[in-house]
Amino acid sequence: MTRAIAIEALTATAFAPFGDVLDTGGAPDRIINQGFCGRWHDRARLDFTDGRAGISLFRAEPRTLPYRLDMMERHPDGSQAFLPMSMDPFLVIVAPDEGGAPGTPRAFRTEPGQGINLHRGTWHGVLTPLAAPGLFAVVDRIGPGANLQEHWFDQAWTVG
Repeated sequence: MTRAIAIEALTATAFAPFGDVLDTGGAPDRIINQGFCGRWHDRARLDFTDGRAGISLFRAEPRTLPYRLDMMERHPDGSQAFLPMSMDPFLVIVAPDEGGAPGTPRAFRTEPGQGINLHRGTWHGVLTPLAAPGLFAVVDRIGPGANLQEHWFDQAWTVG
């Protein structure tokens, strides 16, 4: 028996239980830099129990659809933002918490120019670019202690 997950469009409303959508939809909140720059202000809630915010660069191998989801992870001590450094879409897989384990996963495909910020403690799949180069700036917690929990499914899901 195959467990299937359909891919949804990434919208702020659909993604709200899991995090923030980072994009430039709508008019900018402010015009700055002598009128030459629009600023979409304060679009993500960074949330850390301790430590500090840091920016790291990730390069992930592109994946193909259908995608096999057999593991999800979460970071209980901090939010995690993924900002693509190319205009290529990527797959975002998230799940609600159900008693300390991921519930039924949901999959979203970003549009070019969209990034995401996962709320602290949100179950999510691994970084899943759909095209090369798979290069991302990641803003997350830098600090001591383990900030990773993994859950391996008894039966994998098929996404796409």
